Amino acid sequence: MKRLKKTPDDDDDDLASHPDSDTHTVLVDSGRKLGSNPMRLMGIIVVCLMVVSVLFSVSVVLSDLPSDSIWELSEKRVLEVEPRQGSEDSVSQSTEVPKDKLLGGLLSAGFDEGSCLSRYESVKYRKELSHKPSSYLISRLRRYEALHKQCGPYTESYNKTLEQLKSGHYTGPLECNYVVWVSFSGLGNRILSLASSFLYALLTNRVLLVDPGVDVADLLCEPFPEVSWFLPPDFPLKNQFNKFNQESRECYGKMLKKNITITTNSNRLTPPSVYLHLVHDYNDHDKLFFCDEDQTFLQKVPWLIVKTDNYFIPSLFLIPSFEQELSKLFPKKDTVFHLMGRYLFHPTNQVWGLITRYYESYLAKADERIGIQIRVFDTGTGPFQHVLDQILACTMKENLLPEINREQHIIIGPSGTHKSKAVLMTSLSSGYFEKIREMYWEYPTVTGEVVGIYQPSHEEYQQTEKQMHNRKAWTEMYLLSLTDVLVTSSWSTFGYVAQGLGGLKPWILYKPENRTAPNPPCRRAMSMEPCFHAPPFYDCKAKMGVDTGAIVPHVRHCEDMSWGLKLVDHLDEL
Repeated sequence: MKRLKKTPDDDDDDLASHPDSDTHTVLVDSGRKLGSNPMRLMGIIVVCLMVVSVLFSVSVVLSDLPSDSIWELSEKRVLEVEPRQGSEDSVSQSTEVPKDKLLGGLLSAGFDEGSCLSRYESVKYRKELSHKPSSYLISRLRRYEALHKQCGPYTESYNKTLEQLKSGHYTGPLECNYVVWVSFSGLGNRILSLASSFLYALLTNRVLLVDPGVDVADLLCEPFPEVSWFLPPDFPLKNQFNKFNQESRECYGKMLKKNITITTNSNRLTPPSVYLHLVHDYNDHDKLFFCDEDQTFLQKVPWLIVKTDNYFIPSLFLIPSFEQELSKLFPKKDTVFHLMGRYLFHPTNQVWGLITRYYESYLAKADERIGIQIRVFDTGTGPFQHVLDQILACTMKENLLPEINREQHIIIGPSGTHKSKAVLMTSLSSGYFEKIREMYWEYPTVTGEVVGIYQPSHEEYQQTEKQMHNRKAWTEMYLLSLTDVLVTSSWSTFGYVAQGLGGLKPWILYKPENRTAPNPPCRRAMSMEPCFHAPPFYDCKAKMGVDTGAIVPHVRHCEDMSWGLKLVDHLDEL
């Protein structure tokens, strides 16, 4: 651009601006003195040639500006010619409609995005929510967030309720009541039980406080704005959490078993805290938690300490006093964990890094992503041939994976036209991954599809208390939830979390018996909901045993566990 500026020795700008006038002047002068001086004529010709040369140079410079100069000119043009707001030009400039990072209002906007990248970035890796949250659920979540802000750790209301707990005496109702979730069991169980505890808190207008245990803060971001959900380390009962069991005097089931008189008419007999033992080994007295009469009493207790390894939400749908509220929250019954999970469980930045790096490296470019989650309950050293046979029988019978062509050694067809499938396998063992990978490496597929097999880790055995082990487990659950189709193992909470977060109805591998591959090898799930493995079978009104999987159409027995309960949408075709 400097070459275009006027200098004392260079009038290129004037020549470029007024070439016709300058040329005319030169020709007039030459006409007057043509015959008087041949040398002057030659000089005039030289000047004319110089003028033409300068004009040509200017045109070349203008047509071949450096790229940064072009960028500067384009920026100036954008500033000078700014489209009117609402004009068609302004609409056409936006070529991509941004995805709904708030998930239809499910998430709150009041967060520092950098503190938890996954909260709003996950929408880039997932399909949009197939089931939108109800307007009532959205309003209740906002109300809960306001309650949590008012009653969360170290607030004035929290401190008042804490004083009552420290005194050991119930002195009357206060502004805030609490559910304290105790970190217990494996990661899949913890995620499912935490979702259950939050929904119970929502139904009973309580504040959920979370015992961080050894690694919850390392795995999960804070889900509520401004005030933490983690239980303060100085909570008075924290040192007793590991000791709480069915025989503890604070245990609600123990109180009922000893026939301790508990009435709703006397404040003196209402304890400031109660321990709820809802672990898989709980007894009939503990299970009375799911009765309306007992909920009436528990509603008065300020502090409920909950230890559970169960997804107990299906039985909440069988409590009459919760029925109307649950119907308004979840018009489509089989979306409970999908919506609760997407609201609550956001991987921390460390885990999000593991997830996104692996996804971009191995899964992003595939035409289709298939997840296969393998959990083997057999004792002994694997891999087991019957499990491998079952996986292949299921995936090929359901046309999830193509068969191989053992008679042919190359793929027929032009390069770059073949559909690609990325298969994400998760297992404690690497044996199944290695055998399936070798199969698709050694032989082409009959369909011409290109199949890549990937497994992020193989830890060999479950290491519940190991931080990096749980980071990998959470990473793999989340990666499975990002696939297009999913195959899971019976009884596995690891698979339940993946299917629920992803909104996927998986193909469930039947549990093998006598080390023989079942026939059929798998079946499609009725819904994406997890299974409640240890539900009560009791009619609270009739005070007798009953099949709780046959009371209402939206609570049925699970596909993989005949005595378990799961939520389904009874309008869906099974």
